Amino acid sequence: MKRRTLILSGLGGAAALVVGWGLLPPRSRLGDAQTLPVVAGEVGLNGWIRIAGDGSVRLAMNRSEMGQGVHTALAMLVAEELDVPLAQVQLFQAGPERLYGNVAMFVESLPIHPADNATGHETRTAQAARWVVAKVARELGINATGGSSSVVDAWDVLRLAAATARAQLLGAASLQWRLPVAELTVKDGVIAHASGLRGGYGVFAKAAAATPPGDVRLKDAKDWTLIGTAAPRIDLQGKVDGSAQFGIDVRLPDQVYAVVRHCPMLGGGLGAVGTEAALKLPGVERVVRLGGYAGSTAALAVVGRTHWHAQQGAQALQVEWQAPPAGVVSSAAIDQALERSAREAAQSDGGFAFYRRGDVGAAAKSAARTLERVYRAPYLAHATMEPINCTARVAAGRVEVWAPTQVPGIARAIAAHAAGVSEDAVTVHVTYLGGGFGRRLDADFVGQAVRIAMETDGRPVQLVWPREEDIGHDFYRPAGVALMQASLDAQGLPTGLSITSAGDAITPRWMARGLPALSGPFDLPDKTTSEGLFDLPYGVANQRIAHVATHSGVPVGYWRSVGHSHNAFFSEAFIDELAFEAKQDPVAFRLALLKDTPRHAAVLQLAADRAQWGAPLPAGTARGVALHESFGSIVAQVVEVSLVAGQPRVHRVVCAADVGTVVNPGIVAQQMEGGVIFGLSAALYGRIDIEASVVRQRNFPDYPVVKMADAPRIETHLVASTRSPGGVGEPGTPPIAPAVANALFVLTGQRIRALPLIV
Repeated sequence: MKRRTLILSGLGGAAALVVGWGLLPPRSRLGDAQTLPVVAGEVGLNGWIRIAGDGSVRLAMNRSEMGQGVHTALAMLVAEELDVPLAQVQLFQAGPERLYGNVAMFVESLPIHPADNATGHETRTAQAARWVVAKVARELGINATGGSSSVVDAWDVLRLAAATARAQLLGAASLQWRLPVAELTVKDGVIAHASGLRGGYGVFAKAAAATPPGDVRLKDAKDWTLIGTAAPRIDLQGKVDGSAQFGIDVRLPDQVYAVVRHCPMLGGGLGAVGTEAALKLPGVERVVRLGGYAGSTAALAVVGRTHWHAQQGAQALQVEWQAPPAGVVSSAAIDQALERSAREAAQSDGGFAFYRRGDVGAAAKSAARTLERVYRAPYLAHATMEPINCTARVAAGRVEVWAPTQVPGIARAIAAHAAGVSEDAVTVHVTYLGGGFGRRLDADFVGQAVRIAMETDGRPVQLVWPREEDIGHDFYRPAGVALMQASLDAQGLPTGLSITSAGDAITPRWMARGLPALSGPFDLPDKTTSEGLFDLPYGVANQRIAHVATHSGVPVGYWRSVGHSHNAFFSEAFIDELAFEAKQDPVAFRLALLKDTPRHAAVLQLAADRAQWGAPLPAGTARGVALHESFGSIVAQVVEVSLVAGQPRVHRVVCAADVGTVVNPGIVAQQMEGGVIFGLSAALYGRIDIEASVVRQRNFPDYPVVKMADAPRIETHLVASTRSPGGVGEPGTPPIAPAVANALFVLTGQRIRALPLIV
């Protein structure tokens, strides 16, 4: 089972079911131009594109910009096929129509592969699974930005939308001038003929709307003038001059402010509340009780004239907090339980086996020796630079929301649910996001803001979480444990590989809290738990890769690169151990196992060459390497590491990547750099410790990130490719932790099998 596969189980007691793409919403359709809002002086040509009188192009944007450059990349696709300058493409927020929904990122983490039998006859269980998938598909007909899916999902759709619009415009000019389309040319949005006739797109837009597109062809790659260039980001100017609006920048007439305060214990509740001291403070208006969001922690919010007033009021509340009804949890106890679960599953052939090949039991019996290691990864917070926030107004039966969200459709549903209105009565304005990393795939803060706005007499209220609330009440990257077992021949080469991991599944928990209208079996095998393990590129003849899904009681959510974020550490650090056992160079060892996967071998070789693998280094400095595929892209990283005052210092990272066709190499390099820094922060420092259900980390002093002064020099080298684009926003994160751990082994002779690397 590889990418874009779904796994559903628990239907009528049946085992895992295989269901294909057939019922998912078609992403190639262009939609009716009537799905676009009517704007004076503009003409809609399809569900994505409208043309203004001055010839400028308006593109319906269904992805959130959170620093990853997606607004620029998608605009580039349209500008390329329409033959207009990038500056001529202007964006407006896409509506809630199903046309703009994408399911790619969810297909990455849910079920399976065509039907569950070889006869072609669909069983009742398969029919039930199809019904569930159809229901999920309808519910997920919403905009979502995540899973490194934006360019992947838009690659065909937006280019086709733009090429169709271009064909309509050329057809309209052909009819008006009574000339064959073949004799017309387009440059910079101007249609011309050798006779001297010329006209911009705006001249023909109205007629084009009634003109069939005729023969629509996408440009050949050899004719691209924009795709593949490092075009400047279209969001750069606003972020430089301050005009870009992030969620926390929203200012509306009569706006008030709110600050949230959660029960310190995860899943805890409210007891007696003393509000007198808070309400006596200047500028404090009211205190609002917030119920738990789909089983999350109960909270209070204080409303004030300014954020400062609200913050002072929140601190003055006197509250008797109640322990969670399910009992307290601790990360130390969870870690022990995870290892126990992994060992028991490995001994009993338990857990859900995502991948089987050959016979690992027979390989172990015939092995010259076996190697067994346990690897660990902690809970992690997202810690986005922009605090969690949302602005909401509830008046006259309508709800309006301004939110930095990755899921405007889900935010709309949550807002409607909180206010008790239909979704048609809710408008969501998506602002820029000051970081998402998966945290803003949840819309709990939207529901809170709407609930508070219901008590502010029609005035808009901006809810802001203090940093302590953000880190202390996140939806965390799950903690994980992996039992790694290898069978080795007389030369130390692996003949069998068994990996049994354990940890909470994200997708079922996310669906249960994020899709309140969807009922069905949520406890499914979740591919994100084992991704990066069940699809290893190495040619080991016998493999069994399984996962035990646990229920820790800790709220978990998607975190940048999801399961790959820790599974790459498990697999690539263990591969390095196998190279050591075989007395082979780590790069040469990997290349020998990559004979059947030449793309991976090429990326690894490129990284090694550019890093001058094997060349002498200054005394006290060592190299480490790691290779990992995620979200359709392959990344290899070579790091140079030394010890400064006994702690690791990463000086240089050489990053090689095959991301398929590169839309904008400048943005790809930026995302690789960001992924490295994000992953390095987690590798060196990241951990969430829970004691008696209370998160001990509170702010950046005890949840540090890599500072600019400590950031390594990062080089990005891209493999030339004609494949469709792969993901870019996340694949740079997974390899950095194992690469650094492998370098530290060279320096110290000690294997580190638990993150973070600095304790």
